[in-house]
Amino acid sequence: MKGRLIAIVKLILPFFAIAISFLAYYKIEDNGKQKITEHPYYLYFIVAIGIVILIEMILGIFIISIREKIVYKTPLLSGVIFFLLFLNYITTKTTLLPTLYFPSLDRVVGLIVEQRVFLLNNVLDSFKLLISGFLWGASVGFLTGLALGYFKKVGYWLNPVTKVIGPIPTTAWIPLVLSTFPTTQSANIFLIAFAVWFPVTLMTSSGIQSVSNVNFEVSRTLGASTLYQILHVAIPAAMPSIFLGVFYGTVSSFATLMAVEMNGNSSGIGWYINWQKSVMMYDGVYAGLIIIATICSLTLTVLFRVRDRVLIWQKGVIKW
Repeated sequence: MKGRLIAIVKLILPFFAIAISFLAYYKIEDNGKQKITEHPYYLYFIVAIGIVILIEMILGIFIISIREKIVYKTPLLSGVIFFLLFLNYITTKTTLLPTLYFPSLDRVVGLIVEQRVFLLNNVLDSFKLLISGFLWGASVGFLTGLALGYFKKVGYWLNPVTKVIGPIPTTAWIPLVLSTFPTTQSANIFLIAFAVWFPVTLMTSSGIQSVSNVNFEVSRTLGASTLYQILHVAIPAAMPSIFLGVFYGTVSSFATLMAVEMNGNSSGIGWYINWQKSVMMYDGVYAGLIIIATICSLTLTVLFRVRDRVLIWQKGVIKW
């Protein structure tokens, strides 16, 4: 009985938070310094959260797994709504923070809604650049790590080079790369590829070197060729480390993407953030940061789902 009562309170809590948010929005006087938006976008956003919760609650009546998840998540979602309430209060109802640098939630959410087509085009431009650099970096990094980890003679010559140039921050290469490559686009692709290359190389070589020699000796005794050992012994055993390298490379690629798009690009979400900052429109800056954080989080979520599919025996060992 007690457990059921606690579950009911958890389910009601988000809607209580939404009700408090509405009361604070309309009953507390604004500071008069924030730009008035055409619609209460902040309220639309939290209502959308409430609708999603309500739909999951209805589905939870029939599906036990969804019911357990929504009971588990509602305190966190309630905390998010209360945090947004607090943030909206100090930006629109008080003068504790400078209005220029801390726009209201209505302005931030409203900008995302009103400029959605323009923002989507910039996101697509960034995504094309990111995919090109990521694929090159991951591919070359995998092959380099494979050569370093499996072939000792290659590792003897290549390992010192990797240790010297790999740890250099990607942004330190920007002046040299921009003056070397024929176009800004190709330079940016190289920089993103470089950011992905090192972690993938490092973790791939480390994973292969950690495979017990017994596995190779047994396969060699059974007549396995070098190619067979690489494809069926070395790579499968090193897959957990390879995925870690891909995860680290993904985070580095997003950081590098933001840096390179702020240096000479005419489109992209990083360019958009830099442009909005230069014209002192900080609602656009926050909107861009929200978008890039969401995309990065979704990308890592997809990669973890792929990892759990490929490495089914390690599912749940590393969580995101």
